[in-house]
Amino acid sequence: VQLQASGGGLVQTGGSLTLSCVASGIDIPYVMGWHRQAQGKQRELVAYVTSGGTTDYGDAAKGRFSISRHNAKNTVELQMNNLEPEDTAVYYCYTTERPYKTRPTYLGPGTQVTVSS
Repeated sequence: VQLQASGGGLVQTGGSLTLSCVASGIDIPYVMGWHRQAQGKQRELVAYVTSGGTTDYGDAAKGRFSISRHNAKNTVELQMNNLEPEDTAVYYCYTTERPYKTRPTYLGPGTQVTVSS
């Protein structure tokens, strides 16, 4: 199984970025989502979406981020708006299977997002 993420980069405060991830070597995962880890902090949930379209967001993402997926292509996207310096982190795409939603079975290598003030 491979998870390939793209779309990270440097953006100014208030800007937007879209992260994309494609999963290969796996049937349609129950959950696809994103975690992030800022330097010196624990990894935290950003958002996830189930194969049925149910979504959930971590507190920091609510109201600013939007997650979507394309089951047939095994892809997931994270649209991030109104970014803040506190969003600076390595973002990891993940998949998992029932009964879990936030505990990764597979975790991608991560993509850096840096928000400048």
